[in-house]
Amino acid sequence: MAGAKYNLNHKYKYPQTYNMLLLGIDVGTSSIKVSVVDAQTQDCLASAQYPDEESDIISPKAGWAEQSPEMWWDHVKAAIQKANATGSYNPKDIGAIGIAYQMHGLVVVDKQQQTLRNSIIWCDSRAVEIGNKAFKSIGEEKSLSHLLNSPGNFTASKLAWVKANEPELYYNIDKIMLPGDFVAMKLTGNITTSISALSEGVFWDFQDDQLSSDVLNYYKFDKALIPVINPVFSEHGTVQQEVATELGLTAGIPVTYKSGDQPNNALSLNVLKPGEVAATAGTSGVIYGVSDKLIYDPQSRVNTFAHVNYGEEKRLGVLLCINGTGSLNRWIKNIAGTGMSYAEMNDMAGKISIGSNGLRVLPFGNGAERMLNNEIVGTHFHNIDLNLHSKAHIFRATQEGIAFAFRYGLDIMRESGMNPSIIRAGKANLFLSNTFTEAFVNATHVPVELYQNDGSVGAALGAGIGVKAYKSEEEAFTNSKKLQVIEPKAIEQYEPAYQEWKMLLEKQLKQN
Repeated sequence: MAGAKYNLNHKYKYPQTYNMLLLGIDVGTSSIKVSVVDAQTQDCLASAQYPDEESDIISPKAGWAEQSPEMWWDHVKAAIQKANATGSYNPKDIGAIGIAYQMHGLVVVDKQQQTLRNSIIWCDSRAVEIGNKAFKSIGEEKSLSHLLNSPGNFTASKLAWVKANEPELYYNIDKIMLPGDFVAMKLTGNITTSISALSEGVFWDFQDDQLSSDVLNYYKFDKALIPVINPVFSEHGTVQQEVATELGLTAGIPVTYKSGDQPNNALSLNVLKPGEVAATAGTSGVIYGVSDKLIYDPQSRVNTFAHVNYGEEKRLGVLLCINGTGSLNRWIKNIAGTGMSYAEMNDMAGKISIGSNGLRVLPFGNGAERMLNNEIVGTHFHNIDLNLHSKAHIFRATQEGIAFAFRYGLDIMRESGMNPSIIRAGKANLFLSNTFTEAFVNATHVPVELYQNDGSVGAALGAGIGVKAYKSEEEAFTNSKKLQVIEPKAIEQYEPAYQEWKMLLEKQLKQN
């Protein structure tokens, strides 16, 4: 079998320079966002999002979730052109591109770089049993000690599903990619990956520091399917002339950074050292802590991947994911908050007392939840009183239920030695809600530092690190400003509500 090229000793050819602009692309589930940042000042000159409405997730069967990679590319181009149209910068001054992307998705292309099917994205549950069988066959202890995870429902298992169910398509695959690799391919015509990306797909053996022979042999994958492996901060190709002409860019500028959205969020919050922890509450909810140890959860409820700065110094990202956070809040808005803004919903929620007068919400309706042992639990509302509970109660109980899910997951992380004294988060998505933020800090018992951060800005600054505009990763965030610190002040009021919520969850898990 042909082997993948492994290039950890990549040599940068770029001089240290500040007189350039940096383009960051964030390939989200709901939309694409781009930002253009001045490398010297670290100021964001322009941002644009496309589309304005949230992109659809294709669900041919219950538990399945797909999106078209070509849709991503069309939306990337539209977002860049929208940012260019602001007139806030000269697109020809962009000197490097960085990409952040929704994690764990599978993209497959043929030798002509044509996509062969929709991407099976992060919240798709079809490969759970395939991964569970691999976990047992490889050996649970070996999987955990070498992969730091069960193969579970990750990219490798999704590829195994394609192999088993779409064999003709599978044998036409030339390369497999994650979503960010695909966007970089469309920009440059070049296909690369990284240890960080391979680890999030559960293809990487951390003990042997190479592609996992156990995973490749068990699933009978050809190594030739794996692209060239480069460091996260390195050249992953240069923009093709045709693309540059269409987007107003300069042909030949490099893509110098690619990262999954959660490691990228941590980078954008300057979470790079062991013990530092970041959180986000967008479509999914994540707590992401950095460690210098090859740690794992015996039940693979939280997952360990290579962080963006993984190299000679082992920097691992320990990730807790809750699928149904912003996705649930969006569903509630569509069902009960029609015609209202999220700010109006947050304001109404803030007028209801802590505990939502007994209304409890289990926020697990977006596929198999890894922290619940890959169970598909669903969303549940408990203790509804038709004479008492209003829309405002539903809004608050939803946000409290999401905060309680974070607490439940953080307690699992604590079992592995991750005990944050403070958590950094961007003032965005659910952290824009005072009700949610208050519930989060009081449920977890951990203060939160809020920053003005953005995934596409983080990707732009990542590109600056990759192009050697900065002496270190930390220097790229020297102008990052802390907005506020929220301390827990009502733990005694939230704890009984959390314990009741936990009892309801555990009862539901026993029924599954």
